[in-house]
Amino acid sequence: MPRKRARAVVLGALLLACAGPALADAEKFEADLRALFADQPGELTIGDISESMLGGETRTEDLEYVSDRGGRVHVDRYVVEGDYDDPDRVVLEGLSVTDGQAGTITARRLVVVEPSRPVLSPRGVLADGLEAAELTAEGLVIERSGRTVLGTAGERARSVTNPRLTVERLHARDLAQDTIGSLEATDIAGSGESFGEIGDGKFTLGILNIEGLRDLKSQAEARADRMELKNLNIEAQRLAATLDRLLVESDMSDGAGGLWLESLDLDLARMIELAPAEKRTRLRMMSNVLTGGSGQLSLDAAFDGQWEALDDTRAMLLGKSRVTADDAFRWTFDSETPARLPEGADPASYFAEVDGLDDVTLLGGEVETTLTDLGLFGRLPAVIATSQSMSEDEFMAQARTQAKGLGSLFGPEFATLLGGLVDMMEGKASELVVHFTLPEGDEQELDALADDPLVLPSKLSMQVHTR
Repeated sequence: MPRKRARAVVLGALLLACAGPALADAEKFEADLRALFADQPGELTIGDISESMLGGETRTEDLEYVSDRGGRVHVDRYVVEGDYDDPDRVVLEGLSVTDGQAGTITARRLVVVEPSRPVLSPRGVLADGLEAAELTAEGLVIERSGRTVLGTAGERARSVTNPRLTVERLHARDLAQDTIGSLEATDIAGSGESFGEIGDGKFTLGILNIEGLRDLKSQAEARADRMELKNLNIEAQRLAATLDRLLVESDMSDGAGGLWLESLDLDLARMIELAPAEKRTRLRMMSNVLTGGSGQLSLDAAFDGQWEALDDTRAMLLGKSRVTADDAFRWTFDSETPARLPEGADPASYFAEVDGLDDVTLLGGEVETTLTDLGLFGRLPAVIATSQSMSEDEFMAQARTQAKGLGSLFGPEFATLLGGLVDMMEGKASELVVHFTLPEGDEQELDALADDPLVLPSKLSMQVHTR
């Protein structure tokens, strides 16, 4: 055989060896795409499917499906990287999914790392049991037309009309059938009409970070271990607010959790102007009491919860709560209470999933709460006296008399408590401290105390003093 012809045969064999798998992957890709829409009446158009010469990438462009019911799925470019049957990445560019006349989801670019299959469902990345190591969406836009129900887990479903949500970048890790390891979204903006009591409005959010998402298939049971958001701005018909940071740690398996709120600023003056005319006078009065006439209310709050195992069945519950309203008041609540857990409960496992303490038996403990005046109580007499058409002196005399009367009826502890509030309004005290020593009792006794709070002072060793 001549040397030139031999080289041609060898080259042809190499080309066939490279082209064989490419053809197989392209055929698989087309078959999988057609199977994805096989049970839905409509027309599927697939652009040219190609494979890189040396393998490792299968792609198509101008993929489009049009449903008989008006739905539409369009992808400018769809690329499967790596082994087609076990891809390294799936990349979609120019994605658009329209659900008839109801709404549209678009994304400039969608990247899924190590997906469990090469073809993604148009019903969503978590549909049909998709698993993946990572998912990144850029330029995400979600729009709905008409009224949309946002949730039915509560007593009353919430809804919004014509909602629109944009997310510049969304990144998720460890996606499974009903869990997501972590999710971070940046540069979020949304708008909607007729959203409950706040009316029409819009919002922006700098960062949303969620960890430990689970039970996603059930809207009522879905939860997360940690959620943080930063730089929230809300402008609505009946709400104008900004929030620097909100952090919620709900997984207490490591011994701690809580909620922290930093710089929630409410523009009460603007909200009052947007309120119905017949309500503005009363709202201005309340605003003046809270803000001293500025119309701007700033809140900070922290609710810290901790637990320490005492033995296999008991734990020490520690709580520290703080709420501060600038130029108004500060409220603190500190507790240290031993408790018996339900029989057979492991403390770490129990507190990892705890929604409440209904099945925990308190074994005594100490609770102290403090109310500090930062300006609120000094403004109360004038406002209340005006609303009741009397002078401040008349109101204070009446308040003092009523405090003594209620104290004689319910006991000296209540007399000191109510008298302390009057002292704060008169400027004679700046703090009111109430300390409780909890009884050691079973669940029935604690339930009885909750049902009849008038017996609390005697049962709980209540002590009250002012500073």
